Amino acid sequence: MTYPRTFSHIGLSVPSVAEAVKFYEDVMGWYTIMQPSDVVEDDSPIGVMCTDVFGPGWGSFRIAHMSTGDKIGIELFEFPNNESPEDNFEFWKTGIFHYCVQDPDIEGLVEKIVAHGGKQRMPIREYYPGDKPYRMVYCEDPFGNLVEIYSHSYELTYSEGAY
Repeated sequence: MTYPRTFSHIGLSVPSVAEAVKFYEDVMGWYTIMQPSDVVEDDSPIGVMCTDVFGPGWGSFRIAHMSTGDKIGIELFEFPNNESPEDNFEFWKTGIFHYCVQDPDIEGLVEKIVAHGGKQRMPIREYYPGDKPYRMVYCEDPFGNLVEIYSHSYELTYSEGAY
């Protein structure tokens, strides 16, 4: 029997680590646990590990580490010559296309996201109108990462099955 693993962290690529740290501190209230710093391709343990991941010739990048209120890590990467995709919402392609946070004040968080350069991608919707008070919305941070917001926990939202 396999036990359920806990979620550790997610890595987000952004055009500016400093701007992303400020956004996520101001808007999400996340804690900075390692200030933005440089990582270079060398023989240090982190340099060797990154070469294992990226292959030789990666050069350098900037990184910062943050944490949510429930201890989930957020790794922010700023790579030289980073490129923003033409379409950041190619949901039909495999891979991660959004992350989700929970806030009972969805309207307030959407307003903060928009006020800090992000956008609201859809109206706030109810999952189970008339049955459960659970709501959701998709937004986008200023760096093109999609963020979904739930009013209630994932377990509560999907308990009792189908839509």
